[in-house]
Amino acid sequence: MHQTAPATYPQFFFRSSGRALRPVAAGLAVCAILFGGLACARADTAMVRDDHGRLTVAPDSPLAARLSVTSVTLASPSRTIPVPGEIRAEPSQSLSVMTPVAGAIVSLPVSAGDHVTRNQVVAELASGDMALATTDATKARAGLDYARRALARAQGVASAGGAATRDVESARNAWLQAQAEDDRATARLAALRAQPGQGGVIRLTAPIDGTVSAVNTAAGAFVTDPTAPLMTIVGTGQVWAVAAVPENLADTVHVGQQADITVAARPGLTAHGTIAAIEPALQADTRTLQARVVLANDDAMLKPGMFATVTILTPQPPRIMVPQSALLMNNDTVTVFVETAPHTYRRREIEIIYDDGDLCEVISGLSAGDRVVTQGAVLLNDD
Repeated sequence: MHQTAPATYPQFFFRSSGRALRPVAAGLAVCAILFGGLACARADTAMVRDDHGRLTVAPDSPLAARLSVTSVTLASPSRTIPVPGEIRAEPSQSLSVMTPVAGAIVSLPVSAGDHVTRNQVVAELASGDMALATTDATKARAGLDYARRALARAQGVASAGGAATRDVESARNAWLQAQAEDDRATARLAALRAQPGQGGVIRLTAPIDGTVSAVNTAAGAFVTDPTAPLMTIVGTGQVWAVAAVPENLADTVHVGQQADITVAARPGLTAHGTIAAIEPALQADTRTLQARVVLANDDAMLKPGMFATVTILTPQPPRIMVPQSALLMNNDTVTVFVETAPHTYRRREIEIIYDDGDLCEVISGLSAGDRVVTQGAVLLNDD
């Protein structure tokens, strides 16, 4: 008969010999490898108690520390509509400088591209009409003074009984005429922005702060047409961003909506404003509706003529939004874990509308005030 060799098993010796302890250590290592996974699984199971789908997590467990719970709220996200646009000078800030009288240009201290401030002298003209106006004003002022003194003398003589009433009335009439003539001459000088005694030189000043965009004359030229612009000054302290809204989006754009404006020539610069006006008719050639955004431009970074992108923010009705990190996907079913009590959670199916952002809209399954697990939900398991 053949004898079967006895089975060999790990030997455990509890002796003080160094050689004898080696098999003991080897046996413990094998046990750790064979049963480590089961022990971890039992430890994880001990963290979560499943009561018919209601999961309770031990408050002092490592799993509880990895869960983040957030209340569901109503949000009003904005739909963004990017459309092409252009930076334009505000028409009321683009003014032409013209001379009110004919004359020869004796000084032209500015040129195209120069920045000017309000009331800065931009041109000087020698004009016979200007000389006549200042002379008339001086004569009218002298005549008014003489008439005033003559009326005072007549009134004094009359009070002493030495003059007739007719003389007083005549002096009063002369004084009234002199006063009217002085008012006329003064108004004429005011229209020319001149002062009595200035002579025949008229100084033209900038009506606004801005930049000289064009100069149409030169020193030494004789101006005969008062309606011809000598130069054009464009104010850049405020500009327009004009958006070209496509015809199919015209009904979504309204006055008062917020808009962000970016320009390719200024990377990193974003201007913010609101739609101030919308033209009533479409552009026939482009089939677009022009919406105007007024922008402050104190630093003159935005130049008229720059191409821009106008992103119009269209507010949407309040909706329930949740972070996409809270979603658990199971085939075609989307679920979240809802906290029903402290450290107690239940899986709930929801319907959503996918979005490219961090949030998505919930159509059904959640209400405002529900608390959902937004971080660590995948660690919960109620299967």
